Amino acid sequence: MTRLDHAPRVVVVGYGRWGRYCHCYLVRGTAGLTLHGVVSADPAKREAIRAEQQCRAYASLDEALRDDAVDVIVLATPNAVHASQAVAALDAGKHVVTDKVMCLNLPECDRMIAAATRNDRLLTVFQNRRLDGDFLTVRKLIQDGDLGDVRWLEMAWQGFGIWGGWRGQSGMGGGRIYDLGAHLLDQILLLFPEEVTGVYCRTHHDAPERDVESEGFLVVTFGSGRTAVVDVSSLAAIQKPRFYVRGTGATFCKYGLDPQEKAMMAGAIDSAVEPESQYGVLRTKDGERTIATLPGRWRSYHENLRDVLTLGAEPLVTLSQARRVMAVIDAAKRSGLLAQVVRPER
Repeated sequence: MTRLDHAPRVVVVGYGRWGRYCHCYLVRGTAGLTLHGVVSADPAKREAIRAEQQCRAYASLDEALRDDAVDVIVLATPNAVHASQAVAALDAGKHVVTDKVMCLNLPECDRMIAAATRNDRLLTVFQNRRLDGDFLTVRKLIQDGDLGDVRWLEMAWQGFGIWGGWRGQSGMGGGRIYDLGAHLLDQILLLFPEEVTGVYCRTHHDAPERDVESEGFLVVTFGSGRTAVVDVSSLAAIQKPRFYVRGTGATFCKYGLDPQEKAMMAGAIDSAVEPESQYGVLRTKDGERTIATLPGRWRSYHENLRDVLTLGAEPLVTLSQARRVMAVIDAAKRSGLLAQVVRPER
């Protein structure tokens, strides 16, 4: 891939909550990146884009792809269109960042990877939750041996109420497994790089007004004998721990969510500080101690994007990692239909 000799010019596709308050905000706040434009089919939103972002406003993705000045396309669009939009952008010679979930299934993933390969362009996924402080803390505890040999890992991310909009429509790639589950599976697979031997998925559909799952429960087993559990829910008025990790040397438990999103939505992501009341607890046979949460830093994702395109750095999220996540999600979807354990495709 040829390095760019200028600050990469980025176009964000979609000006909803995430495109506006996350991607535009972080691109504009990253030295060495330029927010060149935003795509929206809504004329009122295009007026807002020009006023708020001080950049070009395109009426369609095709219009942005015809602009030779554009280097990078960031897809902040419904999950169901990620694959077609990414392939079109890659074939137009643009580098591509997709929001998670990368796409809907493994065949779509492979089409996207093939397009990136034949066009010698970057394709990567915005897995910002790799840069959450709680995940970084768990990763360090494992790497430092504080937990011993980790045998069981549970991750939960829950709320109370079924989502509306496109995230409440299965045909658009909505639902908590595709949305939050994609983050949790990415974190699990980073912590456990060994072979996945089985995936079991159980879903509930308790809200007749929505066709997405109200509950999603996944069990992932590994060749090492480790087990990981993902619990995502729309019926959780009382939250479970965000992380619950059992090892041969200790158990770690932590509640609460990383504070960066809330701070970012207020326009000041660098002000994010987790209260000490949300620090996790590590317990051994000799007692317990509070573990201060490491600071998270979502900004590092876009700094890495800049460095990949201008310096040849390794992407924070590689294609092999992204495909591994999609293989497990694909297996989870098949497991849910078959009501049995499924081995992911390679």
